[in-house]
Amino acid sequence: MMKENAKKEMTDYDIKRKAVKLVVAHLKKKVTTDYLGSEHINSWINEMEKVLEKQDFNLPEYFEMKKQLNDVIERTLDEEMRYKIRDSWYSFGKALDKKVKKI
Repeated sequence: MMKENAKKEMTDYDIKRKAVKLVVAHLKKKVTTDYLGSEHINSWINEMEKVLEKQDFNLPEYFEMKKQLNDVIERTLDEEMRYKIRDSWYSFGKALDKKVKKI
């Protein structure tokens, strides 16, 4: 009996989704305290998690979520949190640029 290779071939979209999930997980760790306006980032995180749950990868939807995250940054008055969220915004952009490594 031969063992089949159960490893799934990763696509660019799989790589992007995985990277975005990691960004969201790190962002959730950064936003551990309540601050004035924290409901905006928490709402965005909840929406982003819904997008990540979908089977299909709709790149324009991810770009829209990145745009919405920028809006959250603009509404964040707490300077320290604004910088932390902005770092995640940059990471989100890098995650959307990821591709499968060619061997």
